[in-house]
Amino acid sequence: MTTFRGPPFESEHGMGALTLSGFLREVCARHADREALVIHGRGGVTRWTYRDLEAEARRIGRSLLAAGGTKGSRVAILMGNRPEWVAAAFGVSLAGGVVVPLNTYFEPPELDYVLRHSDCEILLTQERLLGHAYVDQLGALCPELAAAPPGGMCSRRFPYLRRVVAFDLRAPFGAVEQSQAFLGLADRVPDALLDAAEAEIRPGDPALVVYTSGTTAKPKGILHPHRAPAIQSWRFAQQLRLDPSVRVWSAFPFFWSAGYVMVMGATLAAGGCVVLQEHFEPGEALRLLERERVTSPHAWPHQLAELEDHPDWARADLSSIRQCEAFTSFGRHPSVHVDDGWSPRAAYGLSETCTIVSSLPADTPRAVRERSQGAILPGNAVRIIDRETGARLAAGEIGEIAVKGPTLMLGYVKSLPEESFDGDGFFRTGDAGFVDVDACLHWTGRITDMIKTGGANVSPVEVEETLLRHPALKAALAVGVPDEQLGEMVVVCAVRHEGVDVGEAEVRAFLRGTLAAYKIPRRVLFFDDADLTRTGNEKVRADELRALAAARLEAGN
Repeated sequence: MTTFRGPPFESEHGMGALTLSGFLREVCARHADREALVIHGRGGVTRWTYRDLEAEARRIGRSLLAAGGTKGSRVAILMGNRPEWVAAAFGVSLAGGVVVPLNTYFEPPELDYVLRHSDCEILLTQERLLGHAYVDQLGALCPELAAAPPGGMCSRRFPYLRRVVAFDLRAPFGAVEQSQAFLGLADRVPDALLDAAEAEIRPGDPALVVYTSGTTAKPKGILHPHRAPAIQSWRFAQQLRLDPSVRVWSAFPFFWSAGYVMVMGATLAAGGCVVLQEHFEPGEALRLLERERVTSPHAWPHQLAELEDHPDWARADLSSIRQCEAFTSFGRHPSVHVDDGWSPRAAYGLSETCTIVSSLPADTPRAVRERSQGAILPGNAVRIIDRETGARLAAGEIGEIAVKGPTLMLGYVKSLPEESFDGDGFFRTGDAGFVDVDACLHWTGRITDMIKTGGANVSPVEVEETLLRHPALKAALAVGVPDEQLGEMVVVCAVRHEGVDVGEAEVRAFLRGTLAAYKIPRRVLFFDDADLTRTGNEKVRADELRALAAARLEAGN
């Protein structure tokens, strides 16, 4: 009956206020005149200090109260990574509302579903982003929108939605309000009323609904209390070894939990500056990295590959970067000089725990941090469950990871507690792994993605993590494809860097001596980037990739 526990939560250093409103007040008081946010474009460069950020957040908070928002009101944010996103998120929290970040990649049917499912009362959006004309999409979903007066939303399709506010809206559109008019409502509410509302917020109050990517079903709304994103923001600042001098750029969207706490929250917790890019574009990203002297960049592997393949890559001055992994595109850049002394990779988490459950500080020696996904963090408890018997497994035994702790969600929106938690309040993650004798957690992959070949289990994660270091590969994903003799055989689906010629034999040879023989892929198939279907959270759809690989093999390629 083993339960593996981290240290008591009270022992964790670096914690501040455990409400998002208190977090904002604390960091803005501590770093008032430091630069908090910067964005290029829209007619120039916009720079906000921490004092500016607090003022803008308070203006949005007062506007929400004037618009009829109350404690617990759900406010959706559908915008790219821009200063207004950050101000809106904290403004909603100051007013006692619940932030619902929406995926900017949603197509109209997904937007329709999430707006209804979340019971949002107010939507803060922008007129358009890339190929998405959000106001037009809303008008098509809800014809009543065009006929209603500004602020007069009344729709049977979205019965709780009362206001839609659009930034950068060029002309009024029915019930959709221009942001200037909405923010003007703040003049009706004194600061003292906002302070009184904020004083009633507690760490256990609902604060954030994060929607999953919906890879296998409709997106689920994950409801978090204030303390979850607050804890993880303070925690990531410590784990990543951030300080007030950091300048962080990231391609991670803020609607994703890691973007919210690991990028935005942690940088603010440290007193650093977030260099914003409304949407990822490699050329503009390189210009931002250079001009803003970014110290700490974050991007997905395929985005790193796009940067490395860009014609401006080699001549960009990225010498300010000091926190990146040496084997990545950034670490290999001719102007960057880092060793293997920093990596955030020794960590395990999920959206339901508002990111990390286990972790090691990023400056932990490589030999230690590469052995596991880190130590169980303070306040957390982990059980390893036998999927067939339900028994709790001992150290070293592989089973399903179940977790409990101070950053665990309150539950899924519109679901009963017993649908999410067992009788002891643990959440079964669907991930496979084990805890070793040193109480470090090891993640071996999604249970449904484990490859069973010749009677042995192969974690696709282990194969993929090793291939991240191959300089010729832009992406590499391992899947199991049915095989008459082995049950499943390991197949790697790879994407080459542009202009690079690497073959199947070379990739297999790269893995020999690092992985056991049965983990070496029987086949390595090469694809184009366009062949990989990704979710809005940038995860490759494994089921579609598996089918694609099987079809390629059946065709004799």
